[in-house]
Amino acid sequence: MRIIFVRHGEPDYINDCITERGILQAKACAERLKDEGITEIYSSPCGRAKDTAQYTADMLGLKVNILDYMREIRWGGEGIPDEGHVWTLGDKLLYEENFDFSKDDWKEHPYFKNNIALSCYEHVTNGIDGFLESQGYIHEGRRFKCVGGSDKTIALFSHGGSGGCALSHLLSIPFPYFCAVFPYDFTSITTLDFPVVKEGYVHNRVEVFNDCLHIKGISEGLKLQQTSEN
Repeated sequence: MRIIFVRHGEPDYINDCITERGILQAKACAERLKDEGITEIYSSPCGRAKDTAQYTADMLGLKVNILDYMREIRWGGEGIPDEGHVWTLGDKLLYEENFDFSKDDWKEHPYFKNNIALSCYEHVTNGIDGFLESQGYIHEGRRFKCVGGSDKTIALFSHGGSGGCALSHLLSIPFPYFCAVFPYDFTSITTLDFPVVKEGYVHNRVEVFNDCLHIKGISEGLKLQQTSEN
């Protein structure tokens, strides 16, 4: 099974939709995905993700299924610097505090322990684990028990935050570390492959990460999420 993670097009956060450039990106993304063999499309309930997904759905004649837990995350908390912004805090842990992610639990750090982003992270990761179980893959530690599995390809349209939560969890990478070192652009494509080994353990593999060739000439470089509003 393949899951294609797609970040939404350039957003109008205030109106929760995509901009004119975002529409161009979404159309280019649909063209890029048309030959991937996608049979199911899922999206966050947020307008900017649904708008982006709809272009691919229309191209393929599929419906957009909503996964509520993939809505964009929020962040913030009393006394947390930078308004609890997870990307900025990830950078701070790496480059200012030399935080050792291999030894220390980022969830217990003051930047995240009481940050609403942590509960959002857990909501997303529990949701994506439940989704994978429904597809025949049970997440156990760093691996997956394949109790069914298939060769289908699924497209999932979401956000920089919720997508980052899901990807970091599935790849066993600490979330703040992922935010700091794995940035990805609007309508970028990241594909994970889940092998089928009936009743065996498998590890998902990254086929591509942050593939943006389809928006060359449309985007003006990476723009990171700067608002905690849904």
